[in-house]
Amino acid sequence: MAGKTHKPRKRILLVDDHPLLREGIAQLVNEQPDLQVCGEAEDRAGALALLEGARPDLAVVDISLKDQSGLELIKDFKARVPGLLVLVLSMHDETLYAERALRAGARGYIMKREASHKVLDAIRHILAGGVFVSDKIVAGILDKVSGRPPPSAPSALATLSDRELDVLLLIGKGYGSQQIAQQLHVSVKTVETHRANLKLKLKLGSGGELLQYAIRWTHEQGAV
Repeated sequence: MAGKTHKPRKRILLVDDHPLLREGIAQLVNEQPDLQVCGEAEDRAGALALLEGARPDLAVVDISLKDQSGLELIKDFKARVPGLLVLVLSMHDETLYAERALRAGARGYIMKREASHKVLDAIRHILAGGVFVSDKIVAGILDKVSGRPPPSAPSALATLSDRELDVLLLIGKGYGSQQIAQQLHVSVKTVETHRANLKLKLKLGSGGELLQYAIRWTHEQGAV
């Protein structure tokens, strides 16, 4: 009697700048009979360097990385390997980032506070061709599509562009304009324009108020 044939395990790339979290997710994934971690990276450069050799079926990506926003990395992935599936696993508020991640090309968004079995459910659901977000996010998207007004007015943060959120996060981490420009590969003048827009949209009167706001928000996001 011929032996059973086993399907090859799906290959998962982990991108997160917290080594302990990567270690935990890697252990969880590698314990599964149908999944295996094919590579780990803490930043954009490392993730892109692994991409060709690791040949992942799905990448698990955080929003906040050492050298670039996870949203920008998702766009890089889609440009280089259009068929690569992406799940965002992050501490960042899903109401602020989930739709942005889907627009960037991700197929799902899950908060790090969710139980480990939920992370596995999300990975398998996306690998099977689905999209994985919480019921709250689904309801918000359906409201927008149907033209139904939201139950409450959008927050000031929701009016920010992806790049403005990147700048706000880096300000909150203590970066100056020169450092932010280097991180985002833009000019200092562009960063100053983003700072001006942030003060306007968040109704802040000075650079000091912007810094205080950014530090508080970054700590609330757990991104420091």
